[in-house]
Amino acid sequence: MNLVSALEKVKGIGAKTGEQFALAGLRTVGDLINFLPRTHDDFSKVTAISNIEPGKATIKARCEKIVTRPVRRGLRITTATLADESGKLQAVWFNQPYRETQLKSGEEFFFSGEFEFNYNRYQLTNPSAEQVSDMPIQTDRVLPVYRSIKGLKTTLVRKILAELRPLIMMLPETLPADIIKDEKLLSRSDALLAMHFPKTLDDIEKGRERLAFEELFELLLASQLNRQENAKLEGWHILFNQSVVKQFVKQLPFKLTGAQRLAAWEILQDFEKKTPMNRLLQGDVGSGKTVVAGLTARQAAHEGFQTALMAPTEILASQHAETLQKLLSPFGVRVGLLTGSVKGAARKTLYTAIAEGEVEVVVGTHALIQETVQFHKLGFVVIDEQHRFGVKQRQELLKKSQHMPHLLAMTATPIPRSLALTVYGELDISILNELPKGRKPIITKTWSPNSRAQLYAMVDEEVASGRQAYVICSLIDDNPDNEIKSVQAEYKKLQNSIFKHRRIGLLHGKLKSDEKERVMQQFSAGQLDILVSTTVVEVGVDVPNATVMLIEDADRFGLSQLHQLRGRVGRSIHQSYCYLITSTSAKPTQRLREVEKSNDGFYLAEVDLKLRGPGEIYGHAQHGALNLQIASLADTKLIARAQKSARLFVESGQNLLQYKQLAEHVHQYQRLTTLN
Repeated sequence: MNLVSALEKVKGIGAKTGEQFALAGLRTVGDLINFLPRTHDDFSKVTAISNIEPGKATIKARCEKIVTRPVRRGLRITTATLADESGKLQAVWFNQPYRETQLKSGEEFFFSGEFEFNYNRYQLTNPSAEQVSDMPIQTDRVLPVYRSIKGLKTTLVRKILAELRPLIMMLPETLPADIIKDEKLLSRSDALLAMHFPKTLDDIEKGRERLAFEELFELLLASQLNRQENAKLEGWHILFNQSVVKQFVKQLPFKLTGAQRLAAWEILQDFEKKTPMNRLLQGDVGSGKTVVAGLTARQAAHEGFQTALMAPTEILASQHAETLQKLLSPFGVRVGLLTGSVKGAARKTLYTAIAEGEVEVVVGTHALIQETVQFHKLGFVVIDEQHRFGVKQRQELLKKSQHMPHLLAMTATPIPRSLALTVYGELDISILNELPKGRKPIITKTWSPNSRAQLYAMVDEEVASGRQAYVICSLIDDNPDNEIKSVQAEYKKLQNSIFKHRRIGLLHGKLKSDEKERVMQQFSAGQLDILVSTTVVEVGVDVPNATVMLIEDADRFGLSQLHQLRGRVGRSIHQSYCYLITSTSAKPTQRLREVEKSNDGFYLAEVDLKLRGPGEIYGHAQHGALNLQIASLADTKLIARAQKSARLFVESGQNLLQYKQLAEHVHQYQRLTTLN
């Protein structure tokens, strides 16, 4: 028996059970051993009901009465009366109707959960329930709880892992011995035993620390090795010309912020190095990233190099091209726009101009990476909202140059420092954390759906004074099984009643590209007063005259998404407002309170990371499937330790290949995170 053996070979797994595991994505012994518990229940301290106090509690009781009732669409509440010899209490579960079948047996159960004051009474909320007769015979009562993928039962996972315990005890080490010693870590086998068969809560913490350290070490080592590889590449040497830069800054109709000056200076210094630049420019919404890209593209053009700027959508590409045209045309720098909408003779003419170097700055969507696009001398590549492009797309663009061009990745999603260290470990980072002078902070307020009439009156007042407004909904079509406002229904309602005296436009992802462009251009030109839209306006849409952002069902959006949407207003000297309408009259969530409290995207990104974790924020696909089961990217202390160890490992010149599993994971991460 080894890690690649099929699970069917393990005692206790027949064809039917094997199928259950396979449905959950667990096919080999190694898959199951590395299937870590999502939490642990501590049944070692059992409290009598009469002695229970608020907080985490475990009781041993029978269920006397249980009932499930629907409260509103999509929510069912199961309420039970639990009793032991000392007394009774209420327990409640949300959307877990199966509890009724589980608890009606009259058997004794251990219930473990939060005892808290809710709905005007104390109750046990969403407790786990373990049948006493199913509990292990040994005295320790800290039990692992596994994710119930496709109905996979925790009791079954525990039973099969008990069969594999001897194999876990013999697992080989995957980290270098000196790192384990210096960092005072458990061995890999001890860490897995601590997670699957803990005796105390302290065991779990030590096991978790070791496994989390290993995950971060793999990721950070991949970054260190990518950085090392990057240092061997030869890039274009683009000389700094002070008078060119001074002239550019002088003709700007506004003053650069200190952060913009510093970021531009860092890029210009990178241009002069032998190795190609690999830099991430993080700027909060409206912080002026395009101006920094324009200034540095001007320098590249003066030295005879072309710049390619790739944006994820046609709307965003058009806006960048327009901004760069205004910034660069006074110096005779020609800007070209290449998107799917440019067709026929115009497209061929543009191809020729790019190939002959007549167009110095080419802005486009992924149309830029097609084989037909040939550059004369591509020295600088800017990728906007780069997490929206796959690694392959980025590589295709970088291949269009004889030398490796300098790369600037830009994002308007502020990334917490801890996440940037890992996901973008091989990149140098510049941050734009100042807003241009004269911008007023956006006033953000949460509203109950019952106060709509008052809110609409305020929006109408703003429109009457010559400003424009966005109304954002999360769905496109109206769905009878769902209460979330659809953009179609909201558009009809506002157009036919509340705002029938206003010009209203509709925008969503299912519209054809040219239709989207037309609506967006009408709104930009002031031909529409209100734009009812889905989140397609989330990134890059710039209409300085829009001062109201009204978001329906705001509690259903992520924190960073709310911040991005809010960033569509507040782009001029006029006072702007963001109104968050909740889906129910319940008190606002912590997310909404945080958005109300702060306009700082970097602060909100840190909060979001703590509330939701990196996978949910950035999406697994976007960041090369960061396979972090245990590590938290909010744990900056552990990240710092893993980063130091990765650096020492690289500097010591150890051969990675002598650690087979480590090498496998590191090479996988290198492919996923590298920009080269």
